[in-house]
Amino acid sequence: MTEGDSIGVVDYGMGNLRSVSKALESLGFPVIVSGSPAKLSRCAGIVLPGVGAFRDCMKNLDRQGFLPFLADVLGEGRPFLGICLGLQVLFSESEEFGRHEGIGFFPGKVVRFPSGLRETGPGGREVVLKVPHMGWNRVDVIMDHPVFQGIPAGSY
Repeated sequence: MTEGDSIGVVDYGMGNLRSVSKALESLGFPVIVSGSPAKLSRCAGIVLPGVGAFRDCMKNLDRQGFLPFLADVLGEGRPFLGICLGLQVLFSESEEFGRHEGIGFFPGKVVRFPSGLRETGPGGREVVLKVPHMGWNRVDVIMDHPVFQGIPAGSY
C-alpha cells in the first residue's frame, strides 16, 4: 500500500476513527489513520470524521497543524469527506456552546435547530421532527448527479 492509493483519516483526538476506517476498508480502500498532516499529505482522499464539540475539534485541528493542511486539500479539489462534525467545521462559524470560528471553506453558520420543528407527514398529518435525526432514510433522487450513480431511487 502506498500513500498515493490510500484514503487518509484525520485523527484529531476525537471522532469515530475505527468505524470510519473499517467502513472504508470493507469497501476495499487502503486506509491510513494519522494525527500528522505530513503522513496524510500524499493520500488520494481525506476523511474528517466527527463526534464531539465544535470548539474542541477546532482547537485540536489547530494544535496538530491540520488547519493549513485541510485548506490545501479543499483548495486543490482533492476528494474530501467530512462526516457530521467533520462537515460542520468547514463552515465559517458555529453557535454550539457559544460562537466559535470554523475553517471557513463554506460561508455560513452552523446553528441549532429550534425545538418543536414540524412538517407535514404521510397522509397530510403534522409530525414533530426528531432533532438530532439519526437513522436510515429513503433516497429520492430529484436531479441526476454523479454522487447518486448506481443508487436506485427508493433505496436506503
